[in-house]
Amino acid sequence: MRVFVTGASGWIGSATVDELLGAGHDVVGLARSDASAAALEDKGATVLRGDLDDLDSLRKGSEGTDATIHLANKHDWSSPAESNRAERVAVQTIGDVLAGSDRPFLLASGVAGLVPGRPSTETDPSPFIGPDSPRGGTENLALDYVDKGVRSISLRFAPTVHGDGDHGFIAILVAAARAKGLSGYVGAGSTGWSAVHRSDAARMVRLGLELAPAGSLLHAAAETSVSSRAIAEAIGRGLGLPVGSVAPDDAVEHFGFLGTFFAMDLAASSTLTQELLGWTPTGPTLLEDLESGCYFRS
Repeated sequence: MRVFVTGASGWIGSATVDELLGAGHDVVGLARSDASAAALEDKGATVLRGDLDDLDSLRKGSEGTDATIHLANKHDWSSPAESNRAERVAVQTIGDVLAGSDRPFLLASGVAGLVPGRPSTETDPSPFIGPDSPRGGTENLALDYVDKGVRSISLRFAPTVHGDGDHGFIAILVAAARAKGLSGYVGAGSTGWSAVHRSDAARMVRLGLELAPAGSLLHAAAETSVSSRAIAEAIGRGLGLPVGSVAPDDAVEHFGFLGTFFAMDLAASSTLTQELLGWTPTGPTLLEDLESGCYFRS
């Protein structure tokens, strides 16, 4: 297939492009900068210049390919409303182009906030509906296009997609520990995050493109739950720092914006995804990545 990928030079996107090319697919990658364009060209992908605010580039990429994988997001933590707005407009633009085509439309989502008190599963619908919801309610928006002739598929990523070179949530926790001189966990440290290695996540995306039916909810989660205390302890060992509890009221001051998320239980199962796609995660676990030292280089 000829596949249009937004976020093609990002953390998950770049691994997905490698996975698609390695499986024999052609890739058209959306690139905002010269550096991103050069990196995509070096891999053998076709470059389409643009970004999430350039709706004409989204239309062009979606119109001229067999499938669209939407992984880009502004991730503007200082202005989440703007990120949500841009995400919703982008998804609606792509959906309108693909309507009536039966072509695949895979979009990035997450497992956060799906259900309280237990690991979420692929049978749990997203409670986020409408433009004011997290990510602009785009999972449900994209799934609405199934009835309009689009093979919409939600890619629900674990809160940490980890690996060497990761600058996401785990790297932010490491930076907070360095800054505070304490590797902290919130409260008793009993909450946990699901986790997946970047290589496994990319492979799941490719298999979802090839095999998942319309309306599928896929969970990119190799580990159902890794406790926040275990994460903090591994960071403490890696940095040679003490490990301790941070009061919930002090979590944002200690961790920054991530304090709210680190206090949440974001466990998720991927049993149904593994059965549907024949996907078996094989990459390092989160704690193995932390023990390898890749998060602690200067």
